[in-house]
Amino acid sequence: MKDVYVVDAVRTPFGKYGGSLASVRPDDLAAHAIRELLSRTPELDPSRIEDVYFGNANGAGEENRNVARMAGLLAGLPTSVPGVTVNRLCASGLEAVIQAARAIAVGDAHVALAGGVESMSRAPYVLPKNDKPFPSGHTEMYSTTLGWRMVNPKMDPQWTIPLGESAELIADKHKISREQQDEYALGSHRKAARAQADGLFDAELAPVPVPQRKGDPLAFGADECVRASTSLEAMARLKPSFRTESEARWGSPRPKAGGGTVTAGNASPLNDGAAALLLVDEEGLRATGREPLARVSATGVSALDPDYFGLAPVEAVNRALAKAGKGFDDLSTLELNEAFAAQVLGCVAEWPEFDPAVLNPQGGAIALGHPLGASGARLAGTVAHQLARKGSGVGVATLCIGVGQGLALVLER
Repeated sequence: MKDVYVVDAVRTPFGKYGGSLASVRPDDLAAHAIRELLSRTPELDPSRIEDVYFGNANGAGEENRNVARMAGLLAGLPTSVPGVTVNRLCASGLEAVIQAARAIAVGDAHVALAGGVESMSRAPYVLPKNDKPFPSGHTEMYSTTLGWRMVNPKMDPQWTIPLGESAELIADKHKISREQQDEYALGSHRKAARAQADGLFDAELAPVPVPQRKGDPLAFGADECVRASTSLEAMARLKPSFRTESEARWGSPRPKAGGGTVTAGNASPLNDGAAALLLVDEEGLRATGREPLARVSATGVSALDPDYFGLAPVEAVNRALAKAGKGFDDLSTLELNEAFAAQVLGCVAEWPEFDPAVLNPQGGAIALGHPLGASGARLAGTVAHQLARKGSGVGVATLCIGVGQGLALVLER
Protein backbone atom coordinates (compact mmCIF):
# COMPACT_ATOMS: atom_id res chain seq x y z
CA MET A 1 0.00 0.00 0.00
CA LYS A 2 1.32 3.44 -0.95
CA ASP A 3 1.33 6.53 1.23
CA VAL A 4 -1.36 9.08 0.33
CA TYR A 5 -0.84 12.81 0.86
CA VAL A 6 -3.18 15.79 1.01
CA VAL A 7 -1.38 18.48 -1.00
CA ASP A 8 -3.98 21.20 -0.52
CA ALA A 9 -7.61 21.74 0.43
CA VAL A 10 -9.96 24.60 -0.41
CA ARG A 11 -13.60 25.36 0.14
CA THR A 12 -16.09 28.04 -0.63
CA PRO A 13 -17.43 30.04 2.28
CA PHE A 14 -20.68 28.46 3.38
CA GLY A 15 -23.80 30.44 2.60
CA LYS A 16 -27.01 30.30 4.61
CA TYR A 17 -30.22 28.89 3.19
CA GLY A 18 -31.58 31.43 0.73
CA GLY A 19 -28.51 33.58 1.35
CA SER A 20 -25.52 34.84 -0.60
CA LEU A 21 -24.93 31.64 -2.59
CA ALA A 22 -28.57 30.85 -3.32
CA SER A 23 -28.23 32.10 -6.89
CA VAL A 24 -25.22 29.87 -7.64
CA ARG A 25 -25.82 26.39 -9.04
CA PRO A 26 -24.22 23.47 -7.17
CA ASP A 27 -22.24 22.36 -10.22
CA ASP A 28 -20.82 25.88 -10.48
CA LEU A 29 -19.91 25.85 -6.78
CA ALA A 30 -18.07 22.56 -7.23
CA ALA A 31 -16.32 23.82 -10.37
CA HIS A 32 -15.18 26.93 -8.53
CA ALA A 33 -13.64 24.84 -5.75
CA ILE A 34 -11.80 22.68 -8.31
CA ARG A 35 -10.46 25.67 -10.25
CA GLU A 36 -9.27 27.41 -7.10
CA LEU A 37 -7.62 24.22 -5.82
CA LEU A 38 -5.65 23.71 -9.02
CA SER A 39 -4.70 27.39 -9.31
CA ARG A 40 -2.64 26.92 -6.15
CA THR A 41 -0.57 24.15 -7.76
CA PRO A 42 0.40 25.56 -11.17
CA GLU A 43 3.15 22.97 -11.70
CA LEU A 44 0.59 20.17 -11.88
CA ASP A 45 -0.57 19.30 -15.40
CA PRO A 46 -4.36 18.82 -15.03
CA SER A 47 -4.23 15.95 -17.50
CA ARG A 48 -2.40 13.96 -14.80
CA ILE A 49 -5.55 13.89 -12.66
CA GLU A 50 -6.80 10.34 -12.93
CA ASP A 51 -10.23 10.78 -11.37
CA VAL A 52 -12.47 13.31 -9.64
CA TYR A 53 -14.48 12.03 -6.67
CA PHE A 54 -17.22 14.30 -5.36
CA GLY A 55 -19.79 13.77 -2.64
CA ASN A 56 -23.36 14.98 -2.95
CA ALA A 57 -26.36 14.03 -0.83
CA ASN A 58 -29.10 15.22 -3.16
CA GLY A 59 -28.42 14.64 -6.84
CA ALA A 60 -32.03 15.30 -7.73
CA GLY A 61 -31.59 18.72 -9.30
CA GLU A 62 -28.91 20.82 -10.96
CA GLU A 63 -26.22 18.36 -9.83
CA ASN A 64 -27.47 16.38 -12.85
CA ARG A 65 -26.84 13.07 -11.04
CA ASN A 66 -23.05 13.07 -11.56
CA VAL A 67 -21.91 16.47 -10.32
CA ALA A 68 -18.26 15.32 -10.22
CA ARG A 69 -18.13 14.97 -14.00
CA MET A 70 -20.19 18.10 -14.58
CA ALA A 71 -17.98 20.17 -12.27
CA GLY A 72 -14.80 18.86 -13.86
CA LEU A 73 -16.00 19.91 -17.30
CA LEU A 74 -17.19 23.30 -16.03
CA ALA A 75 -13.86 23.83 -14.27
CA GLY A 76 -12.01 23.38 -17.55
CA LEU A 77 -10.38 20.05 -16.80
CA PRO A 78 -9.37 18.05 -19.89
CA THR A 79 -12.26 15.93 -21.13
CA SER A 80 -10.04 12.90 -20.50
CA VAL A 81 -10.37 13.38 -16.73
CA PRO A 82 -13.28 11.26 -15.47
CA GLY A 83 -15.48 11.94 -12.48
CA VAL A 84 -17.67 9.95 -10.11
CA THR A 85 -20.22 11.16 -7.57
CA VAL A 86 -20.65 9.27 -4.31
CA ASN A 87 -23.43 9.44 -1.74
CA ARG A 88 -23.16 8.59 1.94
CA LEU A 89 -25.61 11.37 2.85
CA CYS A 90 -24.01 13.84 5.30
CA ALA A 91 -20.60 12.15 4.99
CA SER A 92 -20.57 12.12 1.19
CA GLY A 93 -17.67 14.57 0.95
CA LEU A 94 -15.56 12.53 3.37
CA GLU A 95 -16.53 9.34 1.55
CA ALA A 96 -15.22 10.93 -1.66
CA VAL A 97 -11.91 11.75 0.03
CA ILE A 98 -11.63 8.21 1.37
CA GLN A 99 -12.42 6.61 -1.98
CA ALA A 100 -9.85 8.79 -3.74
CA ALA A 101 -7.24 7.99 -1.08
CA ARG A 102 -8.00 4.28 -1.37
CA ALA A 103 -7.55 4.35 -5.15
CA ILE A 104 -4.16 5.98 -4.72
CA ALA A 105 -3.12 3.66 -1.90
CA VAL A 106 -3.73 0.53 -4.00
CA GLY A 107 -1.98 1.95 -7.05
CA ASP A 108 -4.98 2.74 -9.23
CA ALA A 109 -4.03 6.43 -9.39
CA HIS A 110 -1.17 8.80 -8.63
CA VAL A 111 -3.24 12.02 -8.57
CA ALA A 112 -6.92 12.50 -7.71
CA LEU A 113 -9.29 15.27 -6.73
CA ALA A 114 -11.90 14.72 -4.04
CA GLY A 115 -14.53 16.92 -2.47
CA GLY A 116 -18.20 17.57 -2.07
CA VAL A 117 -20.94 20.06 -2.81
CA GLU A 118 -24.48 20.89 -1.78
CA SER A 119 -26.90 23.69 -2.51
CA MET A 120 -29.71 23.21 -0.05
CA SER A 121 -31.21 26.50 -1.24
CA ARG A 122 -31.61 25.14 -4.77
CA ALA A 123 -32.68 21.58 -3.88
CA PRO A 124 -35.77 20.90 -6.00
CA TYR A 125 -39.19 19.54 -5.21
CA VAL A 126 -39.88 16.09 -6.65
CA LEU A 127 -43.01 14.18 -7.60
CA PRO A 128 -43.20 10.39 -7.53
CA LYS A 129 -44.51 8.70 -10.63
CA ASN A 130 -48.07 7.40 -10.38
CA ASP A 131 -48.67 3.69 -10.05
CA LYS A 132 -51.28 3.86 -12.76
CA PRO A 133 -52.07 6.25 -15.60
CA PHE A 134 -54.62 9.01 -15.19
CA PRO A 135 -54.94 8.91 -11.38
CA SER A 136 -58.04 10.58 -9.98
CA GLY A 137 -56.53 11.71 -6.68
CA HIS A 138 -53.88 14.21 -5.62
CA THR A 139 -50.14 13.59 -5.81
CA GLU A 140 -47.83 14.62 -2.98
CA MET A 141 -44.79 16.77 -3.73
CA TYR A 142 -41.60 16.26 -1.70
CA SER A 143 -38.84 18.71 -0.84
CA THR A 144 -35.34 17.32 -1.37
CA THR A 145 -33.68 19.88 0.91
CA LEU A 146 -33.27 17.57 3.93
CA GLY A 147 -34.55 14.41 5.50
CA TRP A 148 -36.79 11.51 4.60
CA ARG A 149 -38.95 11.43 1.50
CA MET A 150 -41.00 8.71 -0.20
CA VAL A 151 -40.35 6.37 2.72
CA ASN A 152 -40.81 2.67 2.09
CA PRO A 153 -43.87 1.62 4.15
CA LYS A 154 -42.03 -1.58 5.13
CA MET A 155 -39.45 0.48 7.05
CA ASP A 156 -39.72 0.39 10.84
CA PRO A 157 -41.32 3.76 11.71
CA GLN A 158 -38.94 4.12 14.66
CA TRP A 159 -36.07 4.36 12.15
CA THR A 160 -37.65 7.15 10.14
CA ILE A 161 -38.23 9.70 12.87
CA PRO A 162 -36.98 13.26 12.14
CA LEU A 163 -33.27 13.86 12.61
CA GLY A 164 -33.97 16.36 15.36
CA GLU A 165 -36.03 13.81 17.27
CA SER A 166 -33.03 11.49 17.09
CA ALA A 167 -31.00 14.25 18.72
CA GLU A 168 -33.65 14.47 21.42
CA LEU A 169 -33.27 10.74 22.06
CA ILE A 170 -29.52 11.21 22.53
CA ALA A 171 -30.20 14.06 24.94
CA ASP A 172 -32.52 11.73 26.86
CA LYS A 173 -29.97 8.91 26.91
CA HIS A 174 -27.10 11.02 28.19
CA LYS A 175 -29.20 13.46 30.25
CA ILE A 176 -28.00 16.43 28.21
CA SER A 177 -29.95 19.53 29.16
CA ARG A 178 -31.15 22.38 26.97
CA GLU A 179 -28.70 24.65 28.79
CA GLN A 180 -25.76 22.37 28.01
CA GLN A 181 -26.71 22.29 24.35
CA ASP A 182 -27.07 26.07 24.17
CA GLU A 183 -23.74 26.56 25.93
CA TYR A 184 -22.04 24.24 23.46
CA ALA A 185 -23.63 26.05 20.50
CA LEU A 186 -22.56 29.43 21.86
CA GLY A 187 -19.01 28.11 22.16
CA SER A 188 -19.07 27.00 18.55
CA HIS A 189 -20.04 30.48 17.39
CA ARG A 190 -17.43 32.14 19.59
CA LYS A 191 -14.64 29.83 18.39
CA ALA A 192 -15.66 30.33 14.75
CA ALA A 193 -15.82 34.10 15.13
CA ARG A 194 -12.40 34.13 16.77
CA ALA A 195 -10.97 31.91 14.01
CA GLN A 196 -12.39 34.28 11.38
CA ALA A 197 -10.87 37.28 13.12
CA ASP A 198 -7.50 35.54 13.43
CA GLY A 199 -7.48 34.52 9.76
CA LEU A 200 -7.39 30.80 10.53
CA PHE A 201 -9.76 30.01 7.66
CA ASP A 202 -7.90 32.11 5.10
CA ALA A 203 -5.74 29.23 3.83
CA GLU A 204 -8.76 27.10 3.02
CA LEU A 205 -11.27 29.66 1.74
CA ALA A 206 -11.85 30.39 -1.94
CA PRO A 207 -14.20 33.41 -2.16
CA VAL A 208 -16.99 33.02 -4.70
CA PRO A 209 -17.82 35.77 -7.22
CA VAL A 210 -21.61 35.98 -7.09
CA PRO A 211 -23.27 37.53 -10.18
CA GLN A 212 -25.50 40.55 -9.55
CA ARG A 213 -28.45 41.82 -11.54
CA LYS A 214 -26.49 44.99 -12.19
CA GLY A 215 -22.79 45.67 -12.02
CA ASP A 216 -19.84 43.43 -11.32
CA PRO A 217 -20.06 40.21 -9.31
CA LEU A 218 -19.67 40.53 -5.56
CA ALA A 219 -17.06 38.42 -3.80
CA PHE A 220 -18.63 36.24 -1.10
CA GLY A 221 -15.73 35.58 1.24
CA ALA A 222 -16.83 34.52 4.74
CA ASP A 223 -19.06 31.86 6.29
CA GLU A 224 -22.47 33.43 6.57
CA CYS A 225 -24.00 31.77 9.62
CA VAL A 226 -21.39 32.67 12.23
CA ARG A 227 -23.06 34.85 14.86
CA ALA A 228 -20.35 36.57 16.85
CA SER A 229 -22.83 38.58 18.89
CA THR A 230 -25.21 35.82 19.95
CA SER A 231 -25.74 35.02 23.61
CA LEU A 232 -27.18 32.38 25.88
CA GLU A 233 -30.12 34.69 26.52
CA ALA A 234 -30.87 34.88 22.80
CA MET A 235 -30.60 31.10 22.43
CA ALA A 236 -32.81 30.50 25.43
CA ARG A 237 -35.64 32.42 23.75
CA LEU A 238 -35.82 29.94 20.85
CA LYS A 239 -38.59 27.36 20.97
CA PRO A 240 -37.90 23.62 20.64
CA SER A 241 -38.13 22.53 17.01
CA PHE A 242 -39.15 18.88 17.37
CA ARG A 243 -40.87 18.32 20.71
CA THR A 244 -43.35 19.96 22.99
CA GLU A 245 -43.96 19.00 26.60
CA SER A 246 -47.14 17.10 25.86
CA GLU A 247 -46.62 15.25 22.61
CA ALA A 248 -45.89 11.52 22.34
CA ARG A 249 -42.67 10.18 20.89
CA TRP A 250 -42.75 9.74 17.09
CA GLY A 251 -43.46 6.20 16.00
CA SER A 252 -42.94 4.63 19.41
CA PRO A 253 -45.18 3.48 22.26
CA ARG A 254 -42.59 4.75 24.77
CA PRO A 255 -43.36 8.23 26.14
CA LYS A 256 -40.87 11.04 25.77
CA ALA A 257 -38.67 11.81 28.71
CA GLY A 258 -39.64 15.45 28.74
CA GLY A 259 -39.98 18.64 26.77
CA GLY A 260 -37.96 19.58 23.74
CA THR A 261 -34.35 20.69 23.99
CA VAL A 262 -33.26 20.84 20.32
CA THR A 263 -33.72 24.25 18.74
CA ALA A 264 -32.62 26.14 15.67
CA GLY A 265 -29.89 27.66 17.83
CA ASN A 266 -28.23 24.43 18.97
CA ALA A 267 -28.50 22.62 15.63
CA SER A 268 -26.67 23.14 12.36
CA PRO A 269 -28.40 25.37 9.79
CA LEU A 270 -29.19 24.62 6.13
CA ASN A 271 -26.39 25.73 3.83
CA ASP A 272 -24.78 25.97 0.41
CA GLY A 273 -21.12 25.33 -0.35
CA ALA A 274 -18.38 23.18 -1.86
CA ALA A 275 -14.94 21.87 -0.90
CA ALA A 276 -12.12 20.13 -2.76
CA LEU A 277 -8.84 18.38 -1.90
CA LEU A 278 -5.84 17.34 -4.00
CA LEU A 279 -4.55 13.87 -3.09
CA VAL A 280 -1.39 12.22 -4.43
CA ASP A 281 1.17 9.48 -3.89
CA GLU A 282 4.94 10.05 -3.91
CA GLU A 283 5.06 10.24 -7.70
CA GLY A 284 2.13 12.63 -7.80
CA LEU A 285 3.69 14.72 -5.06
CA ARG A 286 6.81 15.25 -7.18
CA ALA A 287 4.57 16.41 -10.02
CA THR A 288 3.05 19.12 -7.81
CA GLY A 289 6.37 20.55 -6.61
CA ARG A 290 4.81 21.11 -3.19
CA GLU A 291 5.05 19.98 0.39
CA PRO A 292 1.89 18.18 1.54
CA LEU A 293 -0.34 19.39 4.32
CA ALA A 294 -0.83 15.94 5.80
CA ARG A 295 -0.77 12.20 5.16
CA VAL A 296 -3.81 9.90 5.18
CA SER A 297 -3.35 7.39 7.99
CA ALA A 298 -6.53 5.35 8.48
CA THR A 299 -10.30 5.29 8.09
CA GLY A 300 -13.20 3.85 10.01
CA VAL A 301 -16.88 3.27 9.29
CA SER A 302 -19.64 2.05 11.59
CA ALA A 303 -23.40 1.66 11.83
CA LEU A 304 -26.08 1.39 14.52
CA ASP A 305 -29.83 1.80 15.02
CA PRO A 306 -31.02 4.58 12.68
CA ASP A 307 -32.87 6.43 15.44
CA TYR A 308 -29.55 6.97 17.27
CA PHE A 309 -27.61 7.94 14.15
CA GLY A 310 -25.82 10.80 15.92
CA LEU A 311 -23.77 8.39 18.06
CA ALA A 312 -22.33 6.43 15.13
CA PRO A 313 -19.07 8.48 15.01
CA VAL A 314 -18.10 6.95 18.37
CA GLU A 315 -17.26 3.55 16.94
CA ALA A 316 -16.09 4.93 13.59
CA VAL A 317 -13.42 7.00 15.36
CA ASN A 318 -12.51 4.11 17.65
CA ARG A 319 -11.94 1.87 14.63
CA ALA A 320 -9.98 4.47 12.68
CA LEU A 321 -7.66 5.24 15.59
CA ALA A 322 -7.07 1.54 16.20
CA LYS A 323 -6.10 1.04 12.55
CA ALA A 324 -3.73 4.01 12.77
CA GLY A 325 -2.20 2.66 15.97
CA LYS A 326 -3.19 5.84 17.80
CA GLY A 327 -5.19 6.76 20.86
CA PHE A 328 -7.12 9.83 21.97
CA ASP A 329 -4.01 11.06 23.80
CA ASP A 330 -2.26 11.38 20.41
CA LEU A 331 -4.84 13.76 18.94
CA SER A 332 -4.00 17.35 18.09
CA THR A 333 -7.49 18.01 16.79
CA LEU A 334 -10.77 16.19 16.28
CA GLU A 335 -13.26 17.75 13.89
CA LEU A 336 -16.66 16.23 14.64
CA ASN A 337 -19.47 17.54 12.48
CA GLU A 338 -21.96 19.43 14.62
CA ALA A 339 -25.27 18.27 13.23
CA PHE A 340 -26.74 18.94 16.67
CA ALA A 341 -25.16 19.99 19.95
CA ALA A 342 -26.85 17.01 21.64
CA GLN A 343 -25.26 14.64 19.13
CA VAL A 344 -21.77 16.05 19.72
CA LEU A 345 -22.14 15.99 23.49
CA GLY A 346 -23.48 12.44 23.30
CA CYS A 347 -20.43 11.27 21.36
CA VAL A 348 -18.07 13.00 23.79
CA ALA A 349 -19.85 11.28 26.69
CA GLU A 350 -19.03 7.91 25.10
CA TRP A 351 -15.32 8.76 24.74
CA PRO A 352 -14.32 9.00 28.43
CA GLU A 353 -10.62 9.20 27.53
CA PHE A 354 -11.10 12.06 25.04
CA ASP A 355 -10.00 15.61 25.89
CA PRO A 356 -12.72 18.01 24.62
CA ALA A 357 -10.11 20.79 24.47
CA VAL A 358 -9.06 19.54 21.01
CA LEU A 359 -12.65 19.30 19.73
CA ASN A 360 -13.53 21.63 16.84
CA PRO A 361 -11.02 24.33 17.87
CA GLN A 362 -12.25 26.70 15.13
CA GLY A 363 -15.93 26.12 15.71
CA GLY A 364 -18.12 23.64 13.90
CA ALA A 365 -21.17 23.21 11.74
CA ILE A 366 -23.54 24.89 14.21
CA ALA A 367 -21.70 28.13 13.42
CA LEU A 368 -19.99 27.46 10.09
CA GLY A 369 -22.83 25.58 8.42
CA HIS A 370 -23.54 22.09 7.11
CA PRO A 371 -24.04 21.88 3.34
CA LEU A 372 -24.54 18.13 3.44
CA GLY A 373 -22.36 16.77 0.63
CA ALA A 374 -19.60 19.32 1.24
CA SER A 375 -19.20 19.01 5.00
CA GLY A 376 -17.03 15.90 5.10
CA ALA A 377 -14.55 17.36 2.64
CA ARG A 378 -14.56 20.60 4.64
CA LEU A 379 -13.72 18.70 7.81
CA ALA A 380 -10.86 16.80 6.17
CA GLY A 381 -9.45 20.00 4.70
CA THR A 382 -9.75 21.87 7.98
CA VAL A 383 -7.89 19.10 9.82
CA ALA A 384 -5.15 19.08 7.16
CA HIS A 385 -4.65 22.84 7.43
CA GLN A 386 -4.59 22.70 11.23
CA LEU A 387 -1.89 20.01 11.16
CA ALA A 388 0.13 22.00 8.64
CA ARG A 389 0.02 25.09 10.89
CA LYS A 390 1.13 23.04 13.88
CA GLY A 391 3.88 21.35 11.86
CA SER A 392 3.08 17.92 13.30
CA GLY A 393 0.33 15.96 14.95
CA VAL A 394 -2.62 13.62 14.47
CA GLY A 395 -6.11 14.76 13.50
CA VAL A 396 -9.49 13.14 12.91
CA ALA A 397 -12.40 14.21 10.72
CA THR A 398 -15.68 12.46 11.47
CA LEU A 399 -19.42 12.77 10.84
CA CYS A 400 -22.67 11.17 11.87
CA ILE A 401 -24.91 10.11 9.01
CA GLY A 402 -28.68 9.86 8.85
CA VAL A 403 -30.08 6.30 8.94
CA GLY A 404 -27.41 5.33 11.45
CA GLN A 405 -23.84 5.44 10.15
CA GLY A 406 -20.56 7.08 11.12
CA LEU A 407 -17.41 7.76 9.09
CA ALA A 408 -13.94 8.83 10.23
CA LEU A 409 -10.60 9.72 8.65
CA VAL A 410 -7.26 9.99 10.47
CA LEU A 411 -4.62 12.38 9.11
CA GLU A 412 -1.05 12.74 10.32
CA ARG A 413 1.83 15.12 9.81
